[in-house]
Amino acid sequence: MKIDTVLFDLDGTLIDTNHLILESFKHTLQHFFPDEYEDIDLMPFVGEPLIESFKRFNSKRAKEMVEIYRKHNLEYHDLLIQEFDGVFETVQELDRLGIKLAVVTNKLRPSALKGLELTKLNQFFDVVITLDDVARAKPHAEPLEKAMALLQSEPETTLMVGDSQFDIEGGKRAGTYTAGVAWSLKGKEFIIAQKPDFIIGKMPELLDIVGEKAK
Repeated sequence: MKIDTVLFDLDGTLIDTNHLILESFKHTLQHFFPDEYEDIDLMPFVGEPLIESFKRFNSKRAKEMVEIYRKHNLEYHDLLIQEFDGVFETVQELDRLGIKLAVVTNKLRPSALKGLELTKLNQFFDVVITLDDVARAKPHAEPLEKAMALLQSEPETTLMVGDSQFDIEGGKRAGTYTAGVAWSLKGKEFIIAQKPDFIIGKMPELLDIVGEKAK
């Protein structure tokens, strides 16, 4: 079966926002729980909607915590994000090959677009599905289904690429193929444990997967 559509997660998959995310989490939690949390404590929360993460720390003050997080995240965005090797070239080649592309992220639209513009990836994505566009975030299938509807794509010919359990589970629920990236902040073994259809060591390997499935 041919793959004609690739859906990408954003943070930790297309763009290296790992340091930015961890620093924003630590900044926020330091305000409420001084010196109680380290990087390793925060790993389980990376990738899910912020409000859900902060409810686990303090359900009554979660909204306040989200606001502090987002303020810090926006202030340090351009300084702390980096590009992953081979991402731009791979997405550019997929676009050249006529593969339909979309970003499906649990971020809000302004910050998602900011990252895409900074890395110049925005030119390849006419469809960007964010937390603002859906009632239910990943791992629910809704964001992926909305992206496929806009692209006029079918699950059987679509691949979801991501770095977290929310991406892989979302793809499975939506009926797509799934690919986990080995550079996940949570570690290669963690992403393997989510049982995606493919594991990508470096983004250019995605071209082999799409090409192989096209045969």
